[in-house]
Amino acid sequence: MTNRLADSLSPYLRQHADNPVDWQEWGPAALQEAADRDVPILLSVGYAACHWCHVMAHESFEDAQVAAAINASFVAIKVDREERPDIDAAYMTATTAMTGQGGWPMTCLLTPDGKPFFAGTYLPKPQFLQLLSAAAHAWDNQREEVLTSGKHIATQLAEAATRGTAIAITGDVTAAAVTTLRRSYDERHGGFGGAPKFPPSMVLEFLLRHHARTGDRNALTMAEHTCEAMARGGIYDQLAGGFARYAVDGSWTVPHFEKMLYDNAQLLRVYAHLWRVDQSPLAARIASETAQFIIRDLGTTEGCFASALDADTEGVEGATYVWSPDELREVLGAEDGSRAAALLEVTPDGTFERGTSTLQLLQDPEDETWWESVRAALLARRARRPQPARDDKVVTSWNGLAISALAEAAMILRETSWLDAAVTAADFLLDRHVVDGRLRRTSLAGRVGAAYGVADDYGNFGAALLVLHQATGESRYLAAAQELLTTAQDLFADESGGFRDAAADGEQLFFTPRGAGDNAEPSGTSSLAEALLALSALTGGTTARDRAETGLAAMGEIVSQAPRFAGWGLAVAEAVLAGPAQVAVVGEDRASRGLARTAWTAPSAGTVIVHGTPDSGSSPLLADRSLVGGRAAAYVCHGFVCRMPVTERDELLAELATR
Repeated sequence: MTNRLADSLSPYLRQHADNPVDWQEWGPAALQEAADRDVPILLSVGYAACHWCHVMAHESFEDAQVAAAINASFVAIKVDREERPDIDAAYMTATTAMTGQGGWPMTCLLTPDGKPFFAGTYLPKPQFLQLLSAAAHAWDNQREEVLTSGKHIATQLAEAATRGTAIAITGDVTAAAVTTLRRSYDERHGGFGGAPKFPPSMVLEFLLRHHARTGDRNALTMAEHTCEAMARGGIYDQLAGGFARYAVDGSWTVPHFEKMLYDNAQLLRVYAHLWRVDQSPLAARIASETAQFIIRDLGTTEGCFASALDADTEGVEGATYVWSPDELREVLGAEDGSRAAALLEVTPDGTFERGTSTLQLLQDPEDETWWESVRAALLARRARRPQPARDDKVVTSWNGLAISALAEAAMILRETSWLDAAVTAADFLLDRHVVDGRLRRTSLAGRVGAAYGVADDYGNFGAALLVLHQATGESRYLAAAQELLTTAQDLFADESGGFRDAAADGEQLFFTPRGAGDNAEPSGTSSLAEALLALSALTGGTTARDRAETGLAAMGEIVSQAPRFAGWGLAVAEAVLAGPAQVAVVGEDRASRGLARTAWTAPSAGTVIVHGTPDSGSSPLLADRSLVGGRAAAYVCHGFVCRMPVTERDELLAELATR
């Protein structure tokens, strides 16, 4: 056999197209080949921006000795976890259950029918060769034990996947979640827990919404402190904007340098929402720079957004981004170089490796003009260095997150180009990623992949279309969202009341994972709950709201026990508890635009906003609502209770602040 990855639409799989390993993509043909040859499957799962995936590739998959051992005794299958999150989730659940930890690259050995009998992560070449030899021997000489082990693992995982008890997420539950979060809060550096430390994007959104609804200062303090610490740390690119995946330390100093679209999209929204609360220049700057990073560095020729920038540059992690004091002096001159080193925490010993440092901006520079010239000079020099590779794959779910964030930030910070970018991306997804009424998960260079969308693709893109409906006033986005969310309810309904991650009519794996909480991005259940709640608020329909609340209740157990891993579920619950507020601004003049801007910039626990005229037909919320005494007016409702219309900005703020 030969390596069959060259024509894949996944950049990660194509990275392995020249390996001597006879890789192929996951599919019926690969499983059938394992059955026909009567050999086990070697399943390797990773993603293009993953540092240790590259290390294992160089050490093992590019090695002739390892390739010979794999090809002789296994069918080798490569999976891009971002393209097939269903496969990744199933086998990651097995890996975590069998080893106590998970991560990528993920290495599993399977029976020909897909049941795992070994699972692990990164393996150095000597250990990997030992595993291959031992597994081949066991398959030939202890077949029944191997098959029994695989069957037992599958049975145990299926039994453990049963949903917990549904618990309604009340105001008492969200208040208790804030108290629980406080216990693990890092008072010194912000964030939760120790190293490695990930940006808690969804938890921050929950804290901001909880403060907007209740006025809880503890919630706001944790959000503000964490946002400032991340923005000033090495995890944030102080020159070009954008956040790295996580910090390997507890102080946000040393990042794992990959930059993911889903992280930056969620953080863009958080900083824009933080600005609504405190009007801080820092929040506005970080939101603006992050939006520019997404559009400039992740924008594709089709108008969507690429998945990630790699952690490595020519095999060296962080090589594009780190500096030494001598390098700063070389670029800026002796005086400015020393001054910049002191400002950016670039030390002789280094904060990273080999005497180099990440850049931190722990305090604002006194001379902003000087800093901008320094920043421009360092960016110009950095642009001459080798650059990290980019995963150009367009993921529906992550683009949905980016569309929502860009559209909301555009309305909050008054930057129309961000809204234009969001519209372009959404129109591409509607045109290419919706095939025969079903969402596809990915595309590359305009070619759509075969994998169907999972629950969070429908949830995050559906929610994005509803944000665009509010921001543009175009009814076509509302109609498209309604169609997708109706389909999603049929495809992903779960007997627990929540949503399964993969479609009921999709490929049946050895076990169907049911994500109980949020991870690095919203779960299928919480993302669909968000979209359905917004749909209900924008149309007045109660069925979608009931479905959203039932879905959230299915997350109630993890919300109560581990709120750090249910941040988006909690954020959506805050919107439910707040109504959510519905604002219909009637009019087409300057006064009506002022009222609409007031609504967009007011602190919010999930408010929906429409602006137009009653006869436009653009939104059900505008129907039968007229001007007041010939003047533009804002109609505010909370849930199913409406107030008298208001015509003044201060009156609207007072209505929105009512708890």
